[in-house]
Order: sequence, then structure tokens, then C-alpha cells
Amino acid sequence: MDKVLKLALGSIGVGIVVLGLKFLAYRLTGSLALYSDALESMINVATAVAAFFAVRLSAEPPDAGHPYGHHKAEYLSAVLEGVLIVLAAIAILHESYNGFLEPRPLDAPIKGLLINGAASVINAIWCWVLFRFGRLWKSPALVADGRHLWTDVVSSAGVVLGVAVVAMTGWLQLDAIVAALVAMNILWSGWQLMRESIGGLMDEAVEPETLARVRELISTHADGAIEAHDLRTRRAGRATFIEFHLVVPGTMTVSESHAVCDQIEAALHEGIPDAIVTIHVEPEEKAKHPGGVPVV
Repeated sequence: MDKVLKLALGSIGVGIVVLGLKFLAYRLTGSLALYSDALESMINVATAVAAFFAVRLSAEPPDAGHPYGHHKAEYLSAVLEGVLIVLAAIAILHESYNGFLEPRPLDAPIKGLLINGAASVINAIWCWVLFRFGRLWKSPALVADGRHLWTDVVSSAGVVLGVAVVAMTGWLQLDAIVAALVAMNILWSGWQLMRESIGGLMDEAVEPETLARVRELISTHADGAIEAHDLRTRRAGRATFIEFHLVVPGTMTVSESHAVCDQIEAALHEGIPDAIVTIHVEPEEKAKHPGGVPVV
């Protein structure tokens, strides 16, 4: 099984454990704030399942119907995650409104807070794992899952603090207020997640640091060529698509120009993980210097 797929599968297991703990904390206390935390964890499980199947599909090789591969399946998973977050927030806001109008006392708040805190620690550890390896392996689905979990960790900290204040002061309506604040926080998270995923679906260029690295690799490894121009890049899941025109001397043979292209491709594949490179070779009269990427 692919390493990214294993991590996505692990998220499902962690999500189920955390959901069980948070739902238990809610049942023990009856707290709306803890209910909001448990509901968000339920969304975590659903989105972890979606991320697993998206990562699995994106790893499929290109076929006749999808000659560029299935990499964008991960962005669809991230969009779905954002939609589910928004739906969860609306449900929490509805419950918090009713709870504000008719507050009720908490049962066993200390025990519930301890259980909820343990679940948050598990989430925080797994969130770090997803961020680290999702970025390392360039998986938008894993990074999106990690970002969602981080939102859960932050909101859980606020929930624990709010429920503790309710238990100490007896201000019951604060429980509903905290739940509403959690809902607003995850609404913002869902919006950011969908915005970034839509950017990936719209073929946004790679970040400036990566683009600078691409230019450097082309310039350094294009011995014998004149210049490179019309450089275009885009992300699609873990894949980085790189396309450009390479201008070579008119006296250079096809075999020689092909060897230069092979040298550039090898450097790009080594320097840019999961790079998919397309090079169009042109004669020297097509040069656009200084508008292109000069080759030394």
C-alpha cells in the first residue's frame, strides 16, 4: 500500500478513537460546547474516509480517459471536507441558539473535561504527523486533513476553557456561547480550505520559491542550449507539471538536443518531487532573450 494511502487510512482510525472519546465527554456532561466538539470530530471521520479514497484514486496511473492522471481527486476531497465543515457549523449554531434560550446545568464536568482533553492530545499528535508528511509528500488531501484537525485542536482548547468556567461560575449560557464560537471558527476554516482547493482545481502556478528552483535547475543543466522561455507550471495533487520551450543552436542534431532535454528532466525530477516535465525544442531564431530563462 502507498505510504500516503497508509497515512490516510491511519486518519480514519485516529478519528474514530477521538470521536468516541469526545462523544463520551458530551454524554457525561450534557455540555453543548462539548457536543460541538464531538460533532466536529464526526466530520473528521467522514472527511478522513473521503481523503482515503481520494488519495487512493489519485495514485492510479494515467489511462485513456485520463491521460494526465487522477491527481486532482485530492482537491475534490478537500472541497468536500470544506462543505462538511460548513454543514457541521450550521448544526452547531442551531443547537447553541436553543441552548442559549434554555440553558441546562452540566453533569460531571471534571470527568468530561479530562476525557475531552485526552482526545485533543491525540488529535494534536496526529495533526503534526499529517502536516509533516502531507507537505513532504505533497498531498493536498493529507494537508487539508491536518489543517482541519488543527482547527479541532484549537477549538477544543477553547471548549475546555469555556466549560471549566461554566463549571466554576455556574454561568450556564456561556456553554452555548462557546459552542457558537466554535461554529464560527470552523466556518472560517471551511472557507479557507475550499478556497485553496479551488485554486488547485483552477491550475494555479507553483509558489514563487518552487518556481525559482525550477528556473535554477533549467538554467544550470541546459548545457549547449541557448535559452528557455514560455515556462508554465501547475500543481495537481502531489504532481508538479512543468512545461517550457528550449531553444537550441540550428546546428545541433536531434540526438544532441534530446540528450540536453534528458539532462534537464533528470535534474527536475531529482529537485522537484513528482515532477512531470514537457519540453518543446525550438531553433535559435525562436529565441526571446532576455524575456525567457537564460541558459549559461
